[in-house]
Amino acid sequence: MTEKEKMLRQVLYDANNDTDLIEERKVAKDLCYDFNHLRPSDTAGQQRIMRQLLGKTAGNSFCIVAPFWCDYGYNIEIGENFFANHNTVILDGAKVTFGNNVFIAPNCGFHTAGHPIDAERRNRGLEYAYPITVGDNVWIGAGVQVMPGVTIGSNVVIGGGSVVVKDIPSNVVAVGNPCRVLRPITDEDKQKSWDRE
Repeated sequence: MTEKEKMLRQVLYDANNDTDLIEERKVAKDLCYDFNHLRPSDTAGQQRIMRQLLGKTAGNSFCIVAPFWCDYGYNIEIGENFFANHNTVILDGAKVTFGNNVFIAPNCGFHTAGHPIDAERRNRGLEYAYPITVGDNVWIGAGVQVMPGVTIGSNVVIGGGSVVVKDIPSNVVAVGNPCRVLRPITDEDKQKSWDRE
């Protein structure tokens, strides 16, 4: 089994010494570099590079604001009306799937990759990658970090600064380190005005 096959099967693999994975990361990083150095007004160029980089983009309605970084790109799937603000990082050794209407604030990370707790295997360069799934209609606040293997349901708000280490069910507000459900989203939330008076 190749190191890439191990990576995609969620078993320990060596990403540091495998020439194929190293080359794939170089291609993705070069595309990220090109994307990050476009003029902000060059939306056509941004769309072109993202369509080349990402595994799947639904429709034409998405916006990713530079800088953006990922490891491979082909493991990232985004739905309709996807928005990712400045400094989004997606370490996509495993699949990272975003539903429709996902809004990501600045400085967020989605990290499928992790390393063994024991130093011996970690020092050999071994790592694992577990998929991350984000449902529809999700707002992820500034500075949120989502860890390997996490599923976030639909209609969820993740509060800024949260570290998401376990699954979050649908229809809730969740916040903290570690991130925990704070409360359900209710009809009262539709009545609240966020205007400053």
